[in-house]
Amino acid sequence: MTALSVIQPEGDEFINFELFKNELFSIADEMAVTICRTTYSGVLRDNMDFSTGIADAEGRLVAQGLTLPVHLGSIRTALQAVMKKFRGDIHDGDVFVLNDPFEGGMHLPDIFILKPIFSGKELIAFAATTAHHVDVGGHVPGSNSVNSTEIFQEGLRIPPLKLIDSGKHDEALWTLIRTNVRLPVQLLGDLRAQLAACEIAQRKVLALTARYGLAASRHYMSEITNYTERLARAAVGELPDGEYSFEDWIDDDGMDIGVPIRLFVTVRKQGETVEFDWTGSAPQVRGAINCTLSVTEAASYTALRSILPGGIPNNDGVFRIIKTIAPEGTIANVAMPGACAARALTGFRMVDCAFGALAKMVPDRVFAASDGGNVGVTVAGFDPNGQRFVYVDFSCGTWGGRPWADGIDGISNIFVNMASQSVEQIESEHPIEILAYEFAQDRCGAGKFRGGAPFYRDYRVKVPGAILQIRADRQTTRPYGLYGGKAGQPGSVSLNPHTTNGSIGSKVTINVNEGDEFRYVLPGGGGWGNPLERDPAAVLKDVRDEIVSRNAAREDYGVVLEDGALAVDQSATLRLRAAMSAARGGAVEFVNWGH
Repeated sequence: MTALSVIQPEGDEFINFELFKNELFSIADEMAVTICRTTYSGVLRDNMDFSTGIADAEGRLVAQGLTLPVHLGSIRTALQAVMKKFRGDIHDGDVFVLNDPFEGGMHLPDIFILKPIFSGKELIAFAATTAHHVDVGGHVPGSNSVNSTEIFQEGLRIPPLKLIDSGKHDEALWTLIRTNVRLPVQLLGDLRAQLAACEIAQRKVLALTARYGLAASRHYMSEITNYTERLARAAVGELPDGEYSFEDWIDDDGMDIGVPIRLFVTVRKQGETVEFDWTGSAPQVRGAINCTLSVTEAASYTALRSILPGGIPNNDGVFRIIKTIAPEGTIANVAMPGACAARALTGFRMVDCAFGALAKMVPDRVFAASDGGNVGVTVAGFDPNGQRFVYVDFSCGTWGGRPWADGIDGISNIFVNMASQSVEQIESEHPIEILAYEFAQDRCGAGKFRGGAPFYRDYRVKVPGAILQIRADRQTTRPYGLYGGKAGQPGSVSLNPHTTNGSIGSKVTINVNEGDEFRYVLPGGGGWGNPLERDPAAVLKDVRDEIVSRNAAREDYGVVLEDGALAVDQSATLRLRAAMSAARGGAVEFVNWGH
């Protein structure tokens, strides 16, 4: 059977299918470019915290833009909520909006805009976008605080509604949204960027349908997901069958300080299907780091997808072969009225947890723990002109060491694919000054392939009476190393690091004054493999790049540098490594937590 057995595998039909598929994928990417170019906020323009996609008439995702893995599957969940509520009442010119985590959403800042696409009177597709909005109300600016204890504190909840009904804007709904957020001009501008992306998608999809015909277009969209499913099944079928479990711990929820929160997953692989069972993870917590089921599904999809061949599309075809189990009322599947504004923190940690299980299945494909997810920073207040500002940023730092290469330095976590906001842009738009933005030395986990080097940032607040909100983790439970690799160093957050240098914890909302400075240091990625097997030339390069100190080169890697020169003393290195290896013994531990 060929990969395209449902349609003719030769001739014009095969070529037409490939052309249709690639053009549809490019439309989803063009939607993403449209948001990037027309949005108001740095979170969307620079961090690129949004996703785009095209679904078929039944709400099955066919094409997802090159955006965020954290949104894998969420478009399908949102469309299911819309179709459940409005089936039989979906018309040309409608546009749906929602953000309610308990009715199709993920957390309140992520607002979905969903537009049905009609060819004549026939519903043929949906254009879908979701974007993180800087503020949607709630008790803390930025609407992303960890110290909410129920959904009602987190901001404006929007169940599935028609923002536009048969081409007519619902002015009452627009007004309701505008009057319940802190930055209405920015939020409405960002919503219009999402609408513009959906409009672009509608034009392009209709042009595509006109060129190929309605029947063929429907067939090709169905075949894209079927084709993807066949590719995914073939790839999964080559993985070893079995059951693999792993446990990891979140530091705390920001409310019950110092009380670790268990994550536990069992991955069951049988034939061409995989099950991620999160039974055994902690009950839902008071703090706002609980996940909706769609986030847990996305973490499971991302973990498996990362060990499959790169040419498999991201759509419903992959989702069909992955089952996610998460009991309701747990941190992996929050029940009403649990808080979930900072749910991404747990999602990041779930990916690391799933990687730990998959590393037992395919040790040559899975890298060690990453930084544990981005640090979320919000600074809010009033600028010198009396205008309200809300600065929201997400900083990602590093991957863990890989079985074939070092972890990548200063890169986004695999779960979000975000970019950094530029220093110049931050300082020009907000009363904030960036004092330092550089790699932190001796933070990455040692290994044959070391963990990626994280960075730190220093900020200065330039106005009085501001609010600082931080969402971070991996300050107690360090990023694990694998197969002899060492754990990465923990992260930290401190206030006024050059004077009092007081640690303020990983999940806080505090008042700050003009002139106050704060620093966050991201955790380092875990290492992979025995550090004594690392090429001394690679250690020397790290020392020259100030990623690793001379002392760490000796203590962690057994590499001796000549006095007064940056050069490896080969004979001294051989002697030291032999002594260190004898002292450590021959056993290689699967996972290292740095205890």
